[in-house]
Formats: sequence, structure tokens, C-alpha cells
Amino acid sequence: MLDFITLCDYFGTFAFAISGIRLAAAKRFDWFGAYVVGLVTAVGGGTIRDILLNATPFWMQQSSYLIISGLALLFVIILRKYVVSLNNTFFIFDAIGLGLFGVVGIEKALTFGFPMWVAIVMGTITGSFGGMTRDTLINEVPLIFRKDIYALACVLGGIIYFLCLKINLNPSITQFIAATSIFLTRVLAVKYHISVPVMKGDDN
Repeated sequence: MLDFITLCDYFGTFAFAISGIRLAAAKRFDWFGAYVVGLVTAVGGGTIRDILLNATPFWMQQSSYLIISGLALLFVIILRKYVVSLNNTFFIFDAIGLGLFGVVGIEKALTFGFPMWVAIVMGTITGSFGGMTRDTLINEVPLIFRKDIYALACVLGGIIYFLCLKINLNPSITQFIAATSIFLTRVLAVKYHISVPVMKGDDN
């Protein structure tokens, strides 16, 4: 039976792949191009995380991530009318992936024996860097560089994860609360237009 963190990994892969494929479809990429964008979105952050942790990138050890990304492509193709046309589809799947991958990154860093502050950084990289690579590939300014609450949602989720550990909550409950907090932070920030102040250049 799959544990909670593995389910987070698989569902996060599916959600992030859909977000990438959906944007690629809006840019009128072909099926293969859309699959590549979806795959990079799904595995990009985790690949950078594993390299930093001096580990073999996870998708090179298990083909399921490539298969799940392929299933995400089929999902978008079959339900294209609903997935591509709805403006909030990308946002919802991206927010789900962000929350799930943030927790996966934290867990992996802790498993490798790193301190909590490193785990929070790895969770942020896992959650946000796949989307950054996706946006770069489709010639968009990455969300992480805009005023949106994006990577900071992962940081907040990491802090909540740490606090849950301090009060000795069950690991699965801790992971669920942290993932949910990242998702809700992202959703509420967009809903209520909460953003990070923008750096201003020389007005002259």
C-alpha cells in the first residue's frame, strides 16, 4: 500500500504535469511538445532538489513519473474542451502540485539527514522550480519572480511542518496539514490579491 508521501508525489506529478500541458496547449504546442512541458513541470523541481542533495534524480530510478505525465497528457487531450478553456484550471492544478511537492521536498531532505531549515529550502525548490522551468520554456515570466505569493507559500508550509513536528503530531497528519496550508495560502493570496511588494527601479 502506498504511504501518504508517495501519494503526494504521484498526485503532485499528475497535477503539475496537467498545469504544464494546459499552458502548452494554450500556446498551441503539439502533443509531444506539450508532454515535454508537462514532464519538465512535474520533475524539474525534484530534479534540482536531488542534485543539491547529491542523490540520483528520482525519475531516473522509477519510470512511473514519465507514465503519470503521459496519463496527464491523455487527460488533457480527452477533456480538452474543459481543461484548456477554463481559466482557473491551470491555477487549481498548479496550487495542488505546489502544496504536495512542497511536502515531498521537505520529507526527502529530512530523510537525508539535513536540518529543518535546509528541508524548507528543498521543499520550496521542489514545489516552485518545476513551474519556473515550465514558464521559461513557454516564454513567460516565471511565477516565482512575480509579485504572486508562490514560493513563499512553500516557505510558510515548511514552517507549519516544523511546528507540527515540535508538538509531536502524527507524520501523516503533519504532511497533510503542511500541504493543505501551502495550497490554501496560494489560493487565498490570489483570491484576496495579497502579494509581495514590487522592487522599484530608478524613476528617472
